[in-house]
Amino acid sequence: MGGHALLILLSVASLALLPGATPLQPSQAWSLFKLRQLLGDPPVLGTWHNYTDFCYGGDYKTASAFVECYEDSVTQLHIMGDPGAGARPLPATFSIDAFFTTLSRLPDLKVLTLTNLGLWGPLPGKISRLQKLEIVNVSSNYLYGELPRGLSQLGSLQTLVADHNMLGGKLPGWLKDMPLLAVLSLRNNMLQGTLPESLKDMLSLRSLVLASNNLSGNLPDLKNLQVIDMANNALGPKFPRLGRKVASVVLAGNKFSDGLPADMLASCYLLERLDVSGNRFVGPFPAALLSLPSMEYLSIAGNRFTGRLSGNASCGENLRFVDLSSNLLTGSLPGCLLAAPGKSVLFSANCLSTAGDDSQSQHPSPFCRNQALAVGIVPEQGHKKSGAKAGVVAGIVLVGALVVSAAVVFVVRKASAPKARPARRLVENASSAYPSNLLADARYISQTVKLGALGIPAYRSFSLVELEAATDNFQVSSLMGQDAHGQMYRGRLSNGTPVTIRSLKVNKSQSFTRHIEMISKLRHRHLVSALGHCFQYNLDDSTVTHLYLVFEYVHNGNLRGRISQGTEGRRLSWGQRISTAIGVAKGIQFLHGGIIPGLFANNLKITNILMDQNQVPKIGSYNIPILSETMKSEGGAGSKYPPDRVPNGDKIDMYDFGVILLEVISGRPISSIYEVEMMKEQLQSALTARGPSKRSNLVDPAVSKGCSDDSMRTVMEVCLGCLAKEPTQRPSVEDVLWNLQFAAQVQDGSRRSSEESPLSPSQPHAQSAHDSPTHR
Repeated sequence: MGGHALLILLSVASLALLPGATPLQPSQAWSLFKLRQLLGDPPVLGTWHNYTDFCYGGDYKTASAFVECYEDSVTQLHIMGDPGAGARPLPATFSIDAFFTTLSRLPDLKVLTLTNLGLWGPLPGKISRLQKLEIVNVSSNYLYGELPRGLSQLGSLQTLVADHNMLGGKLPGWLKDMPLLAVLSLRNNMLQGTLPESLKDMLSLRSLVLASNNLSGNLPDLKNLQVIDMANNALGPKFPRLGRKVASVVLAGNKFSDGLPADMLASCYLLERLDVSGNRFVGPFPAALLSLPSMEYLSIAGNRFTGRLSGNASCGENLRFVDLSSNLLTGSLPGCLLAAPGKSVLFSANCLSTAGDDSQSQHPSPFCRNQALAVGIVPEQGHKKSGAKAGVVAGIVLVGALVVSAAVVFVVRKASAPKARPARRLVENASSAYPSNLLADARYISQTVKLGALGIPAYRSFSLVELEAATDNFQVSSLMGQDAHGQMYRGRLSNGTPVTIRSLKVNKSQSFTRHIEMISKLRHRHLVSALGHCFQYNLDDSTVTHLYLVFEYVHNGNLRGRISQGTEGRRLSWGQRISTAIGVAKGIQFLHGGIIPGLFANNLKITNILMDQNQVPKIGSYNIPILSETMKSEGGAGSKYPPDRVPNGDKIDMYDFGVILLEVISGRPISSIYEVEMMKEQLQSALTARGPSKRSNLVDPAVSKGCSDDSMRTVMEVCLGCLAKEPTQRPSVEDVLWNLQFAAQVQDGSRRSSEESPLSPSQPHAQSAHDSPTHR
């Protein structure tokens, strides 16, 4: 660690020109300077000089203006004006047509960001000349007119963001001709009219943001979307059809009326955000929304929802914000909304019993009934049931929360009267699934980067002094292991945070900008998250000699230690195993689609799934590109493909996940492909068996008595699908997540049913599996 090595704590942008780097083509450098001239030499480009090396000279780069290259050609251009200072007036001679003509001289451009620059004029159709564009962000300018038809010629375009402009006209139907478009955001423009029905034919589209425009009418079928934001328009009155994989729905400030489709929403197990505030909804509030497993944010404020809430209603464990204000709700606020710390709950202007809490005022009970009568929700007292439609609605209101709560546990069935299983398509998008990395630019879909609440420190640069102090000067006693990539050390920072430090010996010709940018995004609840990095330079020639990557230190054992090698009292219950599998799947989903480019073929193993002190699973090893590059630079084989371009890379991860599920189900360690194939045959046989006994015999005896057969069957189906021989037949990670959430709901409903039925013969078993101290 000594000698001539010296750590220089710098941002990535300060890296020197590396030996052997290819300079930018002179014509493209000229084009960049021409763009600066056309913009009137704005302050944001004040570091661009005639001698600037745009590709490999980091001294000119700022957070607001930089270029990325591949070899001698520009592939990314980012120019972002100061949003706080307002748009700087452009020269009177500015021509947006000339500006895009100059841009077209960067033919390899894939990512274009031009925000807060005061660009004005219609978006030119000649943008179609940039055939390789994948991501475009031209937000916060003065662009007007309709979207140009030339956009439809960009066959590689995946993301188009043009928020806060003055774009008008109707949303064009030709958008369906853009085969890879996954993210479309036109927030706060002047779009008008109805949305084209052809939106339903855009199979790759996953995020549609059209908030704060002048749109009207009913929404088309939106079942392919995961993110929907249509707030502050005049849409309605019909609630749109949603798909089961939807994650965020914001319809606030529109003209939707009637009731919410409780049955459809009850199956949205991945739904994290629902905001229907400020509409005209009437009818019973579906209390089952509170217990959806992924729900984090729920707002129904400013409607006319009715129904009697129960203090005993349950809430999902992820619920953080609820706004029930200004409706016609009666009964008691569910205790789960008040008991847990960290929840923000608003419920004023209803008719709820607040149990002594006067901080949010309520109307007297007659008020809600009279208001409901005024809009025809509740019948007059004594009205005949058979006489009118209102009588039917009254029945719904009287059983309000009970009916809807039943929807979320619709899979629970009594042994004496089994019902048909709800139809599910495990491999819905197996062969024609969209590439997961198309979603990465708008991964506010799941908001998975919000890690402050999880206690994970912000990503930062470390000094060598800090890392030496954390590891006692990299003593052997701190060494956790060594592999082909380098050494791994255990350490503790000065504030007491335990960390893992990976030391990589790097090649002088390596470029680190894109690697550090990507590594800094590897932060998720279900990953061993990156905390920072540290460069070590050679004092003689200022070249990088070592790169240190700092990660969380997770020290509560791995998943195998809680499954097949767990001692009594440490083994996970069946419900905990499903929750753990869901966590792992969410981690995989983030690796595939939460960053650009995604990481695939991550060599997932049960021993690399680490468990933290709260039993949260974290993927501890994944396919970081710099590792394979380091191996290649040292003469190793490395990987034939970069991690984002491995053929069927997402399906390789699904297969590995299936192997992990095998061990989760059986409780037996799986160590060979022969064991996998043998257990696959057993699974197939068990799934076709008439009774549950054959399935139960396959499940780990430590938990089998507490398993719901429907839950067991669903997890087995997921496992078998993941292990399909043909990669194209394996399910997408979104399909896997939905089905595992379904299995968790079934299991939870079965447990509650047995607990509430003192005469149930299965109750003693359910208690032993879920409530005994050994399984807590």
